[in-house]
Amino acid sequence: MNNKPSYLSREGLDKLRAELDEMVTMRRPEIAARIHDAKEHGDLQENAEYEDAKNEQAFVEGRILALETLIKNAILIDENHATDHVAIGSTVLVESQEGKESFTIVGSAEADPRDGRISNESPVGRALLGHRKGDKVVVRVPAGDFTYRIVGIR
Repeated sequence: MNNKPSYLSREGLDKLRAELDEMVTMRRPEIAARIHDAKEHGDLQENAEYEDAKNEQAFVEGRILALETLIKNAILIDENHATDHVAIGSTVLVESQEGKESFTIVGSAEADPRDGRISNESPVGRALLGHRKGDKVVVRVPAGDFTYRIVGIR
């Protein structure tokens, strides 16, 4: 079992708890009922309904385990973090040759690059952590290096 810390906002933790509750109280019983019904149709070796339900059961049980692990290892992100340096929970305004961009540094469970939420474990997130306004930060990725200048931290 993975004991790696899960950095989560209060909102992110609440969403994971709600998803876990839905999986345990709704999806798991639904699938158990489908498996029961499919078993009553006879031969299980050629029963597509049974196979589909068993596959979905495996997925749901895996997701339940993953959610339980994330929640158990949750470390809440301090929403009142200092703004003198980049930390998990910071929203960082950076400038590069391509222009200005804004990123919010979050834990990997809440990362959504399309929404500007990047993981603290991503190359950009790792490079920005600990730096201050005005710092130039070099980000190393397989495609090459690029530089950001930190313009603001919230």
